[in-house]
Amino acid sequence: MPNLLDPKWSLFLKAVETGSVTRAAIALDLAPSVVSRHIASLEREAGARLFKRTGRGVALTELGQQVHPRIVALQQQAEQLADDIRTSGSTPVGDVRVGLLPSTVPVLAGPLHAEVRKRWPRVGLHLTEGSSAQLEEWLSQGRLDLALLLREEDTALPDETVLKRVSLCLIVPVRHPFASRKSIPFDEVAPLPLVLPSEPHPLRIRLAKLARQKGLTFTQVIEADSIRLQHEIVAHEGGYAITAGAIELRARRRLAAVRIVRPPMSRAIVLAAGKHKAHSRAVREVTQLLGDMAPELLKEDL
Repeated sequence: MPNLLDPKWSLFLKAVETGSVTRAAIALDLAPSVVSRHIASLEREAGARLFKRTGRGVALTELGQQVHPRIVALQQQAEQLADDIRTSGSTPVGDVRVGLLPSTVPVLAGPLHAEVRKRWPRVGLHLTEGSSAQLEEWLSQGRLDLALLLREEDTALPDETVLKRVSLCLIVPVRHPFASRKSIPFDEVAPLPLVLPSEPHPLRIRLAKLARQKGLTFTQVIEADSIRLQHEIVAHEGGYAITAGAIELRARRRLAAVRIVRPPMSRAIVLAAGKHKAHSRAVREVTQLLGDMAPELLKEDL
């Protein structure tokens, strides 16, 4: 069912959210000229400018600031009404876009798709794979409704559901002397040449803080922004990575995971929901389903 609010206002809201007509167009997969044309049409109808054009993008005028919160409320009400009408027969309807971490894809993608198709045939499930940072960005842009994210230590937000906690490990080549060990203290990890994600990254901040507390300096030799990249560099003896202990099946003959202790380090896999719009019944049902099935499935494989 189409949105009950003029779609041009959705473009207006996206431009406000992103601070740029170009970024709004990218997020909505439209040509920038289309977004500009529709916003110009709104301004003609309003008889005044809604945006000030700046060197960095756009900013709301005084009129834009006045109408923006009211349009947000109207958009949420229109989406909720449309969803209520669609689901009046007690059957969830509509698209649900879910982002999965690479390590969870083999465990969750198939079972989640099968269960949604069985329970709610009129729900269109769209799955996306990406790093935690990518998924969080897409979630904030409104390109995803739900996403599995990584949180260091106890940094999960109050509205996020913790699905699993995983120990952090030192990833080493399988023939390295460390590979036979079950654990390794952080004091031995810090001086090693480490393969780490680019700054800013919560793990980098966490390692730096812990090293300062212990009077140590950790050594980073190369930046790699995905776990797969980090593991490949380690497999070719380019350094050591700090990730969860899960290693892809094809890499298990080349890599080993040694749990970090003193102090033990862990991170959480959480389920986060987008805040860009009111959640449809379909999104709410899939959220509940993921919260129920993911902890059990992740327990065995990660």
